[in-house]
Amino acid sequence: MLIQRAAIAIVQVLGLAVWFSMSAVVPSLRQEWGISAGAAVWLTASVQLGFVTGAIGATVLNLADRVRPHRLLAVSAATGAVITLVLGLFVDGLAAAIPLRFLTGVALAGVYPVGMKLMASWSESRNRGRALGVLIGALTLGSALPHVFGRLPWREVLVTAAAIAFLGALVAFLVVRPGPFVTATTAQLNPRYALQMFRERKPRLVNLGYYGHMWELYALWTWLPTFLLSANAKAGLTVFLTMGVAGFVGCLIGGWAADRFGRAPAAVGALTVSGLCCLFSPLAHGSALLVAFCAVWGASVIADSGVFSASLSEVADPRYVGTALTALTAIGFGLTVVSIQLVPLFAEAVTWRYAFLLLVPGPVIGALAMLRTRSP
Repeated sequence: MLIQRAAIAIVQVLGLAVWFSMSAVVPSLRQEWGISAGAAVWLTASVQLGFVTGAIGATVLNLADRVRPHRLLAVSAATGAVITLVLGLFVDGLAAAIPLRFLTGVALAGVYPVGMKLMASWSESRNRGRALGVLIGALTLGSALPHVFGRLPWREVLVTAAAIAFLGALVAFLVVRPGPFVTATTAQLNPRYALQMFRERKPRLVNLGYYGHMWELYALWTWLPTFLLSANAKAGLTVFLTMGVAGFVGCLIGGWAADRFGRAPAAVGALTVSGLCCLFSPLAHGSALLVAFCAVWGASVIADSGVFSASLSEVADPRYVGTALTALTAIGFGLTVVSIQLVPLFAEAVTWRYAFLLLVPGPVIGALAMLRTRSP
């Protein structure tokens, strides 16, 4: 059981290395390709849109519940690796980069939600929060990993990310298998299950809480380097430490709190801290405590992600847990496209010092939704 959990987490770290691989090299690409900040946004936004498209398709087809999940995980990670390799070796402009990044997102829709189902399948309810906290922590490390190689030429960064993702595909194919605690038999095709899920009160509230969380999360991850640079602070390794390392620690704490105190209190606590970080970000901008502040923010903003996954896996129809988790992420990542696009527009109006105030409503709405799950 422990070996399987570790293997699934390792696949997340490795397989998701391609997600922010382009974001890590945007400064180099803007100079080499002569593109504006607005155009560069699409190097991340296209991945989010691809993920949403892939997740919607997988939800309608119930892929995570009708296909052996470890095989779907392996194929998806390998596909993301190949697309990123092609981009790194042969592409010289946005016209080709954006469609390839979109396809990368489609492939990643078979990595993240499927990994959540597999981790849940190896976790009893009493320790599922911690297990999914580890998984989301792995996702955080994997997403931040390209920033470690950000000083390399941009093509080498992409090739390195592709090689790492392909290694993740091998681990998924050779080691990972489904566990006994989530239904492993193939479900019947039910394209309407995602809509049926929203008719039930607790799944609906968990989804709403997750959407508030996602409004903040990826906009922060995407624009934190720019926020730091605008405050004359170093990005690169700082982003990896505050987003990746601190985020991983936050996921472990969030998972532990979810099992110890309950799903709703853990989620509300994390959302409250990250919401306060949004609110006080103008004060931290340019201060001597900026890196420490970002570490707290990086830990809290992701600490509740595994909590939402654990919650939904427990209140959704057991036959369609994979579909429920995929639908959750499909809509959540769709929202990230909006917030990622709006933050730089807001920054143009108010400067980057105040840009993250736009994210405050997300954690507020998420916390209110999760508080309501505690009542019958």
